[in-house]
Amino acid sequence: MPEYREKLWPNAWAFIVTALVIPASILVLVPISLFAGIVTAAVLYGGCVLLLVLAAPVVRVQNGVLTAGPATISTGLLGEATAYEKSEATQERGPRLDARAWLLIRGWIDPVVRVPIVDVTDPAPYWVISSRHPKKLAAAINESRTANVE
Repeated sequence: MPEYREKLWPNAWAFIVTALVIPASILVLVPISLFAGIVTAAVLYGGCVLLLVLAAPVVRVQNGVLTAGPATISTGLLGEATAYEKSEATQERGPRLDARAWLLIRGWIDPVVRVPIVDVTDPAPYWVISSRHPKKLAAAINESRTANVE
């Protein structure tokens, strides 16, 4: 059985953008106390970084099961996974998106993989999953599907 694992870590710019809490906190608290502003800024930024790291979901294909963040599904219930990059990925996340689709997308990761659901009882027609390695993820899903059928 093929295996794949990827943690969807935030890009560096996400940490840089959250660093804006530092000057904002200092600016708000400097009339009261510069020390309080610096301490508050450090605590808030540390909290933001911690949340970004802890909230990074894992995408995994293992033992015939696709796990994307909190959701899991047997690869036997999936159709042919397709990788999309650049403008095609934008189309999949936007104009071509079905409102019923299940999404695990992150703004800091451009490529996506679209995975059709062939289970007629599932209300979602497909999953859209962000991946920095969409071709590898799609290949792992497709190989697991065929191994699961045999």
